[in-house]
Amino acid sequence: MAELDADLGHIIPSSVLAPFWAKLVVGFVSLVCFARSYDGDFVFDDSEAIINNKDLRAETPLGDLWHHDFWGSRLSSNTSHKSYRPLTVLTFRINYYLSGGFYPMSFHVVNILLHGGISVLMVDVFSVLFGGLQYSSRGRRLNLAPRSSLLAALLFAAHPVHTECVAGVVGRADLLGALFFLLSFLGYCKAFRESNKEGTHSTFWVLLSILLGAVAMLCKEQGITVLGLNAVFDILVIGKLNVLEMVQKVLHKDKSLENLGVLRNGGLLFRMTLLASGGAGVLYMRWKIMGTGPPAFTEVDNPASFADSMLVRAINYNYYYSLNAWLLLCPWWLCFDWSMGCIPLIKSAGDWRVIALAALWFCLIGLICQALCSEDSHKRRILTLGLGFLIIPFLPASNLFFRVGFVVAERVLYLPSAGYCMLLTFGFGALSKHTKKKKLIATVVLGILFINMLRCMIRSGEWRDEEQLFRSALSVCPLNAKVHYNVGKNLADKGNQTAAIRYYREAVRLNPKYVHAMNNLGNILKERNELQEAEELLSLAVQIQPDFAAAWMNLGIVQNSLKRFEAAEQSYRTAIKHRRKYPDCYYNLGRLYADLNRHVDALNAWRNATVLKPEHSLAWNNMIILLDNTGNLAQAEAVGREALELIPNDHSLMFSLANVLGKSQKYKESEALFLKAIKAHPNSASYHGNLAVLYHRWGHLDLAKKHYEISLQLDPTASGTKENYSLLRRKLEQKQKKDV
Repeated sequence: MAELDADLGHIIPSSVLAPFWAKLVVGFVSLVCFARSYDGDFVFDDSEAIINNKDLRAETPLGDLWHHDFWGSRLSSNTSHKSYRPLTVLTFRINYYLSGGFYPMSFHVVNILLHGGISVLMVDVFSVLFGGLQYSSRGRRLNLAPRSSLLAALLFAAHPVHTECVAGVVGRADLLGALFFLLSFLGYCKAFRESNKEGTHSTFWVLLSILLGAVAMLCKEQGITVLGLNAVFDILVIGKLNVLEMVQKVLHKDKSLENLGVLRNGGLLFRMTLLASGGAGVLYMRWKIMGTGPPAFTEVDNPASFADSMLVRAINYNYYYSLNAWLLLCPWWLCFDWSMGCIPLIKSAGDWRVIALAALWFCLIGLICQALCSEDSHKRRILTLGLGFLIIPFLPASNLFFRVGFVVAERVLYLPSAGYCMLLTFGFGALSKHTKKKKLIATVVLGILFINMLRCMIRSGEWRDEEQLFRSALSVCPLNAKVHYNVGKNLADKGNQTAAIRYYREAVRLNPKYVHAMNNLGNILKERNELQEAEELLSLAVQIQPDFAAAWMNLGIVQNSLKRFEAAEQSYRTAIKHRRKYPDCYYNLGRLYADLNRHVDALNAWRNATVLKPEHSLAWNNMIILLDNTGNLAQAEAVGREALELIPNDHSLMFSLANVLGKSQKYKESEALFLKAIKAHPNSASYHGNLAVLYHRWGHLDLAKKHYEISLQLDPTASGTKENYSLLRRKLEQKQKKDV
């Protein structure tokens, strides 16, 4: 290792090789790269995993976290993705509690600090991977590869592919998983600290390493793979196994195989048994908690896994691997989502993209041959451990053992990138050794670091808000329907319906079965009164996905607007059948019944809406108004008081109840509610107008005149207010004449 470090001497100056300064530099670089995202918004998946996740709120028992998935759904649910990460959700909950709500800055700062801590920890990890395990007489581990470990840690700290994990709050699962992964690995290394005698170890540290691996898995699924890496490290570094030599002896049936130290090493076999038993036990417990049902993914999530031909599946999986390798090698084209047509399937050997597969396997086979066949034991170990760190953590995302819900995901490369950085560092050392242009190599290395840092800062800025994030994907994945859908949704949320329609239409064109884009487009067309096309789109959406409750409800709203009341009622009922707890649908069903003068049915529907969602202000309001209009003042008053107890600051409820109290001649209480509603919403013409009517009835004519005039200033076209104001003026004139 001294030789590799010497080859990197012209790149890494001696002044930063002291452990403290090396870690300080790595930590500083990691913070500089991603600091720009500290005050970003919640974006993309953050909404579902954090804002809409009830597991973060104090009213949800802590025990529920162990029965829910990452998104807050019950693991037993058919819709659960089986992402079991209770410890990550617990950190979100602590974040929420300490910051006093959903303030994204505190969530982002924790992510940035986690990446900084992991990058610093990488200095120790790389020092073991490059330099091996050697201890001083005092039992202190020696760093025999300070330059190599520092350069690899810098490359890791500044890799742009990490932006999704650091700048996206949901990436904390990968960060926490990586943190405990590394702690488990370093803990396993400490099992050999107490004695330099061959074959001895501390069982306590081995067991602690297994426990930390289990903790890593409870943060992110791939955390359990650390046990495999520990086993590889133990066999190659502690056991000093020469794989090629062993294979040759097996093939030649060499009797000396029995004398191999590894096979006679009872300590190694014991540790392998502990790792295997611990891993099997942890996986069994996870299986028991999650249940046997696999997560439900669709073809758009991972189209290759739905291909009929095994050959087509294999070719495309390998193409995905090559894309992941390219993202590590050249992380310039980054995208928040790679699904929905972003990467078209390879369906024949004539597709030019097959070249990427060939290039990937050419490089891998070359590295594997070097790792097995090199006469240099240090080179064999570095290449093998580098490949192990690159491949083993990636296995859960490889589709080899089970179908995953994505095509390519930058977040799953967080840990494998450590193996890539290790191999790259070794490559730079090898180049320096075999060329005289050492300054050129140093310039290239520093240039890569600088460019990567710049790319990290730019990409972190793109993750600050959804508009930048979604638009940044248009040039990378123009064929991705989800990208166009998200850009359209963002525009629609900002009120730019015309532009949103264009993106929604493009999403539907790229993916004619994209029901969510159809639903959102149908909604906008409904609001623009383009009802015929809206009905066609929504009807197609429910035809493609018959259990799409939101589309059924929106179809019912359109049919109601078209006066097709029976069809609308049927659509609402179908929506409720597929989603029993659907307060908005009950609300719209109540509106339909009110239009048909089916008052009892309307009240029942609105009552169902408020039972399911007690803060459903519109349903409460409609109940009060309907009871008021039908002369049921006592019942209207009771409903209004009940509503205000649940939603005490809703000015529209205050207004509706104030009207009822005024008609019941409870003038003082009515006045108080009107004034409170006006204070909350001072520019409402109807609030002032109705308060004026109350004063008019009550006999406070001057106050009535004042509020009529304010109401007419706010809305000069209100005919009812004009008429009432004219009546008041005549009454005031008559009173003046009478006084005279």
